[in-house]
Amino acid sequence: MKRICFLWVITCLVVSHASSQTLFTYGGQAVDAKEFVRAFNKNNKNPSSAKAKAMSDYLGLYINSKLKVREAIERRFDTIPEIKSEMESLRSQVIENYMSDPQSEEKLLNEAFQRSQKVIHVAHIFISFKNSAGLVDSAAAFKKLKNIQDKLKQGANFLTLAQQESEDPSAKTNKGDIGFITVFTLPYEFENIIYSTPPGKYSTAYRSATGFHIFKNLEERKAFGKMKAQQILLSYPPGSDETTKKQIADRADSLYKRILAGDDFGTLATHFSNDYITAVNGGKMPEFGVGDYDEVFEKEVWALQKDDSVSKPFKTDHGIHIVKRNSVIPVVSNPKDKAYMNELKQRVMYDSRGKTSRNILYKYILKTVGFEDFSIDKKRLWAFADSMLDAKPMGIGININSRTPLFRISDSTLKAEDFITYAMRYRFKSDGSGVKPYPKIYDDFTEAVAFQYYRDHLEKYNDEFRYQMNEFREGNLFFEIMQQQIWNQSQADSAALMDIYQKNKTKYTWKPSVDGVIFFCAEESLCKTLRDQVKSKPSHWREQSDLMGDRVLADSARYEFYQIPSAVKTPFKAGMITTPVINNDDNTASFAYILKVYPLPAQRSFEESKGLVINDYQSMLDEKWVAELKKKYPVKVYDDVLKNISK
Repeated sequence: MKRICFLWVITCLVVSHASSQTLFTYGGQAVDAKEFVRAFNKNNKNPSSAKAKAMSDYLGLYINSKLKVREAIERRFDTIPEIKSEMESLRSQVIENYMSDPQSEEKLLNEAFQRSQKVIHVAHIFISFKNSAGLVDSAAAFKKLKNIQDKLKQGANFLTLAQQESEDPSAKTNKGDIGFITVFTLPYEFENIIYSTPPGKYSTAYRSATGFHIFKNLEERKAFGKMKAQQILLSYPPGSDETTKKQIADRADSLYKRILAGDDFGTLATHFSNDYITAVNGGKMPEFGVGDYDEVFEKEVWALQKDDSVSKPFKTDHGIHIVKRNSVIPVVSNPKDKAYMNELKQRVMYDSRGKTSRNILYKYILKTVGFEDFSIDKKRLWAFADSMLDAKPMGIGININSRTPLFRISDSTLKAEDFITYAMRYRFKSDGSGVKPYPKIYDDFTEAVAFQYYRDHLEKYNDEFRYQMNEFREGNLFFEIMQQQIWNQSQADSAALMDIYQKNKTKYTWKPSVDGVIFFCAEESLCKTLRDQVKSKPSHWREQSDLMGDRVLADSARYEFYQIPSAVKTPFKAGMITTPVINNDDNTASFAYILKVYPLPAQRSFEESKGLVINDYQSMLDEKWVAELKKKYPVKVYDDVLKNISK
């Protein structure tokens, strides 16, 4: 994995298979202008006014890198086991980022954002497929559904009908009113129905795995956002009789009067609340939005219109609550808010709607990769599976065997034996309740095969993934050949290094400099703390920085003046601690502790110059090598194309 640290050296190496105009050729290989522009745009930070020069300069580096990678391939470095293993590891690490359909994900994200902007007050009628005896009776459920639908068409009150007919147990008391919901409150399929139902209207019946559902949009409001609140909960002990509940209610009334009289809510919560998690923090609850708690609880707390207002004691299944509203954080209404959109994106990915995105990708795979179903008689296939998996007699006339082809994905044909192998591993339900039906196993098998084929051949179907993998691949090859051709030689040839130093001794001098320690801190506040500590006890700087772990890097060496971080330009003096320099991009900070000052230029010794000498030697070796590569792989640049893309 160490090679990846050197990818910055080879960031220009992004390969594209697109074809438009050839920008240059080298040794019979053509490089497309589109490929170069993509790499240039990714790495160039210069303003547009300098684009032509920047592009011309970048082209030289780009060509040299291509030559080196070509030579690495010629030497078969791409077959080195370590490089192959690293590429396989990298592929497995990044591939999941591409196993989705970007367009559908973007659509789902935008949909979630729009839905987050409002809340809907919902009522619900449920008709179960199971009868009173606990047996599935779909015909009876359908008959009951038709009866309810007829009554609704005749103008029956939805809430009254829910109380009378709904088989949701809570409907007897709440009349089917499940309170306000927003995005992610309910399963995605229910959410879709509710958000497509106009205010004051009820939905068509939706058939789930357990029964029929009808929803009514009672009203819509602008989203509430999230509330910060405190609560006092007086819970009912198990098996409480009415006398006990009355005593608890009286205690709640007493606490409520004390709050109105001015007693501190947090203090009372700490002493009396049975919600032990929040009680230790003065009753403060984690901030919450619509749909996070019981509808009775939410109805009461969202009725609090002002900060610091307190609810009267109210009952839920948990006991008696008194809630104080602290503040409300408005819902984010700006789709350009990156933090909020990233939060939504994470919830979309792990919500049930993520299955929708996967289904879209599955259809895309079948269409793009190519799928042909051989229309095998499934009943015969199930009989064959029974014989293979459960040793049941297959019966007469079943002309299916292990080699019978079932379908083809691109150039890969799947046979009955492949289905049997899959079924042996995945035929049982994850909850341990038994065996899945064969049609479900077969659908899962087909989907798994399609996704695996797409995963194995993703470079062919996803340009972005191909670009990234080629960048990794060429980065590794570049590192390997530079290591062998330049870096190892430049550090090991001590005689050549000394010769370069002696011939260019006047080049290797110190400008005005200091002995000092530079502290690099992960954040500004940490920098301030460490600077105060160093200022207090300068001789203990190493122990002080070590205590802060990897959040601080301390580097002790001789530095020229320009290398010393200081926000204030003042003359350096021994014992001085410079004013921190803050990086506004990432809030990192640095400062220096000056140990000794060298105000005049001075000759560097060979050891002090060695890093600079090695760099010069590497440049000499590299220049000579590139010249040899250009003879081996002649380069031709099409100036008219370069001029055109530089505009």
